[in-house]
Amino acid sequence: MAAATTTTTTITIEDLPADVLGCALRRLDGRSLAAASCATAGLRALAANPDTWRALCLAQWPSLALPLPGAHGRRRILDTIPPRRLFADAFPFPSSADAAAAGGELRLPGELVSAVDVYCRGAPLLSRVVETPASSPWFLGSPFRIEAVDRKRPPPTSPEATATAAAAPAEMELSWVIADPARGRAVNVSSRRPVAVDRHWYTGETLVRFAVVLGGCKFEATVACADAGVAEVSLAVEDADGAAVGGEGALRLLAAAMEAPRNGAEGEPEEAKRRYREFVRRKKGRKESKARREALVDLCCSAASAAVVLTCLAAVALR
Repeated sequence: MAAATTTTTTITIEDLPADVLGCALRRLDGRSLAAASCATAGLRALAANPDTWRALCLAQWPSLALPLPGAHGRRRILDTIPPRRLFADAFPFPSSADAAAAGGELRLPGELVSAVDVYCRGAPLLSRVVETPASSPWFLGSPFRIEAVDRKRPPPTSPEATATAAAAPAEMELSWVIADPARGRAVNVSSRRPVAVDRHWYTGETLVRFAVVLGGCKFEATVACADAGVAEVSLAVEDADGAAVGGEGALRLLAAAMEAPRNGAEGEPEEAKRRYREFVRRKKGRKESKARREALVDLCCSAASAAVVLTCLAAVALR
């Protein structure tokens, strides 16, 4: 009797239909998708599909699905910046290297678009898109500040989300992506996780702070939580002396950060918190040093004034 022969067929992942592979790739996160694109030429072609990166961006930042204010529903951020470019700019943390020196050589943005997403325990809490004209003399000369949620017009939130935010403010997460549509670049200026949680001394609101340090200055996004829910979400910039940075200075920092390299390592939220604490420590040291200098100047002025008074009294007494 003749022996039966068996044939072994090797099946690889690329033997799957392209639409099945594309659906699987859309379920990956950014790092895994980038790693898969390096495996084979076929996966690289599928991973380069703009629809795959668009789905990934929308899953990461629901605010990108919102139309820009004043666009009448016709324009979104992903219509001005390619999804893969946006993800590469906005997902990794900006470099901590001080690129402010190159800011004078960069073209400052004439318009900023902010995509803001707030989560609590992984569930979306609110999403906002804000357009900020950045070329007027008033903006360039005033302290930099963007409000995603105005205190006068608080957003409607569900009772469940309000209760969760009130019960666990330290578990909130925030992403604040600032895009320059004219240049097609973006940067995320939030630490994602809180760097500090405290209470306002007057209103009693819980202030959840998210911050990154760029160019020696602190970009701080603050979420104010009241009993009724999120009352305010705002972004401001502060230098190492505690002074507010003006619009032009903030634009230079943002333009430099958009061009700077990104940090793609693990533990980025912890690194952001470490940089924030180092900034606070330096700020405290500068404040104490300034107070000592001012005390020394006051002492010298007082001594000089006393010497002048004594000299006048001596001159009068010797007459």
